[in-house]
Amino acid sequence: DGLFLLYLITRKGRRKKVSIFTTMKVLFFSAFLPFLATSFTAPAAFTNRGSAVSRAFAERQNVKSFDRSAIVRSMAEEPNGTFEPKKVIVLGGDGFCGWPTSLYLSDQGHDVVIVDNLSRRNIDNELGCNSLTPISTPEVRVEAWKEVSGKDIKFVNLDVAKDYDLLVQLIKDEEPDSIVHFAEQRAAPYSMKNSKTKRYTIDNNVSGANNLCCAVIDSDVDAHIVHLGTMGVYGYGTSGGEIPEGYIDVILPGGREANILHPAYPGSVYHATKCLDALLWQFYQKNDALRITDLHQGIVWGTNTPQTIKDDRLVNRFDYDGDYGTVLNRFLMQGAMGVPLTVYGTGGQTRAFIHITDTARCIEIAINNPPAAGERVEIFNQIAETRRVRDVAALVAEQTGVDVNLLPNPRQEAAENELDVSNEKFCNLGLEPITLDEGLFDEVTEVVKKYKSRCDPKKILPASFWNKKRAEECASLEDTKVEIKAE
Repeated sequence: DGLFLLYLITRKGRRKKVSIFTTMKVLFFSAFLPFLATSFTAPAAFTNRGSAVSRAFAERQNVKSFDRSAIVRSMAEEPNGTFEPKKVIVLGGDGFCGWPTSLYLSDQGHDVVIVDNLSRRNIDNELGCNSLTPISTPEVRVEAWKEVSGKDIKFVNLDVAKDYDLLVQLIKDEEPDSIVHFAEQRAAPYSMKNSKTKRYTIDNNVSGANNLCCAVIDSDVDAHIVHLGTMGVYGYGTSGGEIPEGYIDVILPGGREANILHPAYPGSVYHATKCLDALLWQFYQKNDALRITDLHQGIVWGTNTPQTIKDDRLVNRFDYDGDYGTVLNRFLMQGAMGVPLTVYGTGGQTRAFIHITDTARCIEIAINNPPAAGERVEIFNQIAETRRVRDVAALVAEQTGVDVNLLPNPRQEAAENELDVSNEKFCNLGLEPITLDEGLFDEVTEVVKKYKSRCDPKKILPASFWNKKRAEECASLEDTKVEIKAE
């Protein structure tokens, strides 16, 4: 193995070196796969993950005094030996989801290249609000990861929406098996802040998605695109029942049955870009046979993962402000600081949630299970559970002892909605998702208390409004003063 090499001709005509041993394994499993199909079970590398988390939480109940960070460390897994390691480019790999995902993929043995233009850090300067956690530069981050893991991650400063020629050349040079696309402006409130941020969100997100498809075609590299989308493409409670994974059965005029892409119902400019992305994926798959997986993700909560907790220089960003702070993280931060929780409207909005650790796991599952050439865009609903916002607030308030404040809603949305979502595909591939747990709440609270001095109370309240009517209804917030409780 390693002495004898074959040259396989890929779909695009590129030659790729593989060992004769690897080729024999492929032929062996090709011959026997039909016999195995009826009794297939998910790989242990996936099925053991959720149970490991559950065991950690169960053990916690028997310990009166414990290290909160140990809960996060307990989620670390043995390297995944089920699938061959891949070369993966992570676009937006310096961000809230991109950074921990990059570390996780590297930890699992994949060869990772991070691409980022640091736009999110520039938006920090624009908003005058930094991450609650002090995040290191990308160069320091990858150096620290090398020190603690012995593994290399390459960092490339590149703008996916603007530096097209550089993107094409990068794909040619690296010849990735997969390209994970996080490189989009990810905050709905920021996308609704003003005409400048609306235009930027459209230009950056849609151009970036289109550039990526064109670059894969022009580079002549058969790379699998994995895109992080959002549950918001479906709207909330507009399907008349359980939201399926991407495609919905319909009856057309004349009684004709069809399975079509779920109708789009965006609630912000940000969500609209994800809907436009989805149409681009459909077109380029149909026209150029690109292999694409679109992940419709719920609201992410949590901060650390088993990888980011290894060194302070690896810490993930934590956004607490009204524009970028996700709802549960905002609640946990406010509770830890003794600030009443900021619930918008009645709090009757039902939303989907997923822990940051599961985000990384789901990305790897998608990478390891690409659609075959010619297959339609694969779509997963990347969520753990759904909860009503006021119920989540009550859970945090009970744990932290703070009050709940109902504020005028800055968003144009229904005051109440139901949300039933299918996440069958990831579960069938072995994911046992992490649900909202007070043990993990404690971990986030510990992070908040550690960096409490970095919080600017003026940034906690909403600062972006969906339209003039919403801005007028929220005008009273201008006189609201947020005070952090002294210890």
